[in-house]
Amino acid sequence: MSTNRRKFLNILLGIGGIGGLTILTYPILSYLIPPKSPKPKVNSVKAGSATAFPANSYKIIKFGRKPVILVKTDQGKFVALSATCTHLDCIVQYKKDTKQIWCACHNGIYDLNGRNVSGPPPRPLKSFAVKIVKDEIIITQAG
Repeated sequence: MSTNRRKFLNILLGIGGIGGLTILTYPILSYLIPPKSPKPKVNSVKAGSATAFPANSYKIIKFGRKPVILVKTDQGKFVALSATCTHLDCIVQYKKDTKQIWCACHNGIYDLNGRNVSGPPPRPLKSFAVKIVKDEIIITQAG
C-alpha cells in the first residue's frame, strides 16, 4: 500500500515540477522571441510642396520603413529612388556637382535613372513614381 502512495506522490510532484518549469520558462521565451509585427503597407507618401523644393537638390523621405531619395533636377523634373545602396544598404546621397547619386560607404555611383555606374553596387536602385497634385509631391510605388 505504501508503494501506491509513493507512486501517486511521485506523479503529483512530477506534474507540479513540469508545471512550475513551464511557468518559469514561458515568460523568458516570450521575451527572447518577440511577436512578429506586421509590415505597414504604404502605397503613397506626400513629400511636400513642389514649388518650395529648390532645383538641383534632394531630400530623404521615409516610405513605410524604407528611405527614398527624392531629387529635383535642374530642369525641374522629380526623380524618386530607393535610398539604400544595393551593395551594403548604406544611405545614398545626391551630388549636385556631378548630378549623380553617390554611396559614401564604398564610393558606389548611380545615375538619376538608378542604374549603377561605378563601384561595387551589384544592382540598380528601385525607382518610384512621382506625381504632382495641386503643388503637392506624391511618391507612389512604380509599376
